Amino acid sequence: MAALPILLLSIALLFGGAVLAHLIGAASVLSFFAADRARFLAAAPQRIIAHIDLFSIMSMPLFILAGEIMNRSGVTKALIDLAMALMARLKGGLGHVNILTSVFFAGISGSAMADAASVSNTLVPAMRKAGYTSSYAGAITAASSVIGPIIPPSIIMIFYGALMNTSVAAMFIAGILPGLVMAGALFAANAWIAHRHNHPTGERMPPREILRRFVYALPATVIPVIILSGIVFGIMTPTEAAGVAVCCAIIAGLIYRQMTIRKLIESLERTAILSGSIFILLSAVAIFGYLAGLEQIPARLAEQLIGLGFEGWKYLLLLNVVFLVAGMFLEVPVALALLVPLLVPTGIEMGADPVHLGIVIIVNLTLGIVTPPFGAALLVVSAVSGTPYWSIARKAAPFLLVQLGVLLLLTFVPEISLFLPRLTGFVN
Repeated sequence: MAALPILLLSIALLFGGAVLAHLIGAASVLSFFAADRARFLAAAPQRIIAHIDLFSIMSMPLFILAGEIMNRSGVTKALIDLAMALMARLKGGLGHVNILTSVFFAGISGSAMADAASVSNTLVPAMRKAGYTSSYAGAITAASSVIGPIIPPSIIMIFYGALMNTSVAAMFIAGILPGLVMAGALFAANAWIAHRHNHPTGERMPPREILRRFVYALPATVIPVIILSGIVFGIMTPTEAAGVAVCCAIIAGLIYRQMTIRKLIESLERTAILSGSIFILLSAVAIFGYLAGLEQIPARLAEQLIGLGFEGWKYLLLLNVVFLVAGMFLEVPVALALLVPLLVPTGIEMGADPVHLGIVIIVNLTLGIVTPPFGAALLVVSAVSGTPYWSIARKAAPFLLVQLGVLLLLTFVPEISLFLPRLTGFVN
């Protein structure tokens, strides 16, 4: 009963605008007293340090910095121009360009929201000019932004790896096939809609122009290749790959002649803000996880769910529902911090692979940002493009249905996620 006032106070403070990291930390400390475990608080600082003092988590601020630099240094335009050269001549070509651009961006920023904002500012006006409706242009932009956190490098994967002490390299490699499957499903959906609604076909570019754009985009496209090949072949750890990514981002900016000291300072400032907020959240979660371990909450939760019949595929479905709904209302790092320490150990106790669960959870949470009524990516696209929110949401519905189908496929066919990690020796 002592936990009930703490829970009610936490909910009230959450809706009152309290900082979530402070809220989780304070509620966890109070719960130690409520559970008569206050004597264990003396070890809390040590647990926090152990939780965040990981070599793999050092890659997170470096990947954030690489993405920030590349977003400011001309890489975005080079990738969009290349996608236009490859896809624009097809039926509904600019829709394909939108999706392919998201695949390219995924290998750079790993952020769905950054993808949605950047593409909304560039491709949505181009699609309008070509004859697409604003709502369809916004819908495919929001839907394709989901690819960002799935294809490595992904900040969310690093965050999950830190929470569950799971190999970040294994998570990166596991995300390649699911991300490509998601992109393929979106390509197919856009092609079907394009033929049904007679979307325009773009101009065919001469081979010389395609080659010119490909060569121009090489500094941008080679960065993800260096990162992934270095990790897959054991040349670099994820942290070393992140450092290389920062150097490559700076070099690419110099090649495109858009890298300035001011832009570098802005990138560093933004990285410090984002990294600081994530580390504070991880520290608060460490205290919560410490208490959950002392109270054996995951084991008790597993027993309760098994008693209710939620095991095996039923538990995976329950996870999908919980994380999809959480992604609709909470920021992805927040949802991970709140739910992963509670629900993922239960799944692992039931026999699920932590890497497979991580991919399923990340796809769930990213789908939440394109799911009404509070889909964050839909809101971003609406705000940037000036298109009404609900008109975008309606046009995004077919894409969301296709993506939910991909989610179920990834959930019940673990080999899609685990094939490459097993092939490269990162998963047994």
